[in-house]
Amino acid sequence: GPARPPLLMAHGVVAVDADDPDPAAIAVAVRALAAGEVVAFPTDTLYGLAVDPRRSDAVARLFALKDRAAGAAAPLVVSDVPQATLAVRAWTPVARRLAGRFWPGPLSLVLDAAPALDPGALGGGATVALRVPAHPVAQALAAAFGYPITATSANRSGALPAADAPAVVAALGDGVAVVLDGGPAAGGRPSTIVDARGDRPRLLRAGAVAWEWVLESVA
Repeated sequence: GPARPPLLMAHGVVAVDADDPDPAAIAVAVRALAAGEVVAFPTDTLYGLAVDPRRSDAVARLFALKDRAAGAAAPLVVSDVPQATLAVRAWTPVARRLAGRFWPGPLSLVLDAAPALDPGALGGGATVALRVPAHPVAQALAAAFGYPITATSANRSGALPAADAPAVVAALGDGVAVVLDGGPAAGGRPSTIVDARGDRPRLLRAGAVAWEWVLESVA
């Protein structure tokens, strides 16, 4: 048959070292993202689904794969603060303080979305939630792609989120072009989501980072 790309196994699974991901493996996933495809990858909580959030075709493919209703926004992950600023209209003093204290980690900051983001990725709203995950594969994927990527959970709507690559394949099959298999994700609580647009942070969803810590860091 035709020659397969290196590293690629059945169902697009690519084994990757969770602590020191091979750039060649990351490059396979980046090529898929650049083609408008869906990529699954491990984060510090569960597995996420990445697409280019600027592409309406890719966002539509992601939502169709998840059976997810329009109107649900897709959170983003970024490699670092400079990359985060690409996806927002304004990087606020509150965001700067919180990112400095909690990134990488399970704190998502909600800010006004940059015009480049596809409206579908924002669920019809005007804001975007983003964070730097404490996972080398997730960081490497966003860094190599050069722009924030979506990180919605790897499951169909209403089903349990996938915590490892076999669960992603079982749930979503060949709808995912590449699955970066970094072994089981750590699980645990989802990220805390904080609105960082104003002068004071506002809690939108309780999660792994305690609200008291958020308040202390901006006091």
